[in-house]
Amino acid sequence: MKKSITVLMLSILIASSCAKRNDMEPVIKFKTTAGNIVVKLYPETPKHRDNCVKLVEAGYYDGVLFHRVIADFMIQAGDPDSRNAKRSASLGSGDVKYTIPAEIVYPKYYHKKGALAAARQGDQVNPERASSGAQFYFVQGRLFTDQELNGIEKSNERKLEAKLFQEMLNNKQDEVKKYRLERNQAKLDELRDSILNVVHEQIKQNPSYKFTEQQRNDYKTIGGTPHLDGEYTVFGEVIEGIEIVSNISKVKTGKLDRPVEDVRILSAKRIR
Repeated sequence: MKKSITVLMLSILIASSCAKRNDMEPVIKFKTTAGNIVVKLYPETPKHRDNCVKLVEAGYYDGVLFHRVIADFMIQAGDPDSRNAKRSASLGSGDVKYTIPAEIVYPKYYHKKGALAAARQGDQVNPERASSGAQFYFVQGRLFTDQELNGIEKSNERKLEAKLFQEMLNNKQDEVKKYRLERNQAKLDELRDSILNVVHEQIKQNPSYKFTEQQRNDYKTIGGTPHLDGEYTVFGEVIEGIEIVSNISKVKTGKLDRPVEDVRILSAKRIR
């Protein structure tokens, strides 16, 4: 009888332990010199999630600095060269020797305050928007008004229109060359207008440039950086310690937005 009770208790303990570990949505605790930041990672960004867990379990982030801090914007970390960097050192170029394919799950995940996103190189050298293998940032951002959000939507619409137009134009290069050789401006104008009509209809059917109701509400009440939406992979969010992110974002900075007094990640541990 005692043996059965013991086996039952062990089974309950094991089941309880397994329940706390969620491989689909891991929870990471960053212990920093400014306080603790706890984040959950999203299941819809598995490559970023698994890479982050791998680096955390390897101790990669232990000792690195928040090397780039911009008030009302974000705080960035993950450069391995920052661990023992001199005050005069230029940081931000250090990384692991690989990138991660973009996993932009937009509009479900966006740049609200507390979002965890992957840093990356610019579109000019990185058109696929592949993420840094190690560098990340927490969004601080600021509050936005409806008028400002409307302006961002209009800008996003123009960018989307230009992108779709160029894609369709690229598929019509034989016609473009023909009309140019013929110096037939009327046909070129006709082709342009026909492409624009298709583009406008596509945008009308799928107005992806518009903020969702939840996005708009979050950007007006908790803040964020909406102009980054759809451009970078958001793969998690802060669930505890958002005030620590805010405090770090307000520290005094010097050259290249590096804090004058180092703000360090002391350790990063998976807690669930």
